Amino acid sequence: MLSTESQILAGILLLSLVTVETGGLYLVRITTGREQVTAFQEKFARAGHAHAGVLLLLALVVQPYADAAGMDGPLGWLGRAGVAAAALLMPAGFFFASLGQGRERPSRWIVLVFVGAAVLAASLTTLGLGLLL
Repeated sequence: MLSTESQILAGILLLSLVTVETGGLYLVRITTGREQVTAFQEKFARAGHAHAGVLLLLALVVQPYADAAGMDGPLGWLGRAGVAAAALLMPAGFFFASLGQGRERPSRWIVLVFVGAAVLAASLTTLGLGLLL
C-alpha cells in the first residue's frame, strides 16, 4: 500500500501525464508542417516532450521507494517529490528557451534545464541513500 503522500502525488502525476499527451499533439503539428518552427525549436520541443514523459513516469516509479525509505522532513520531501519537480523544471526549460518566432538558439530560460537536472540528481541521490542507510 502507498502512503497518503505517495497516493496523492501519484494521482497528480497520472493526471499530469494527460498534459504530455496533449504536448504530443503539438509535435504532430510540427512534424506534419502545420506549425512553422526552426530545426532548433523542433529539437527542443522533442527534448521537452520526452523529458516530461520520462520524468513523470520515473516520479511515479519512485513513490513506493520513497515510502520504503521512511524519510521525513526536507530530505523526505526531496526524495519523494524531487523527481516530480524536475519533471516540471526540465521540460519548461526546453520549451521556454525555444519560444519566439524564428529562434535558432536557446534563451536564458535554458537555466531551468540545469536547475531541473540538479534537483533530479539531488532527489535520486537522497532517495538512494535513504534506501541504503
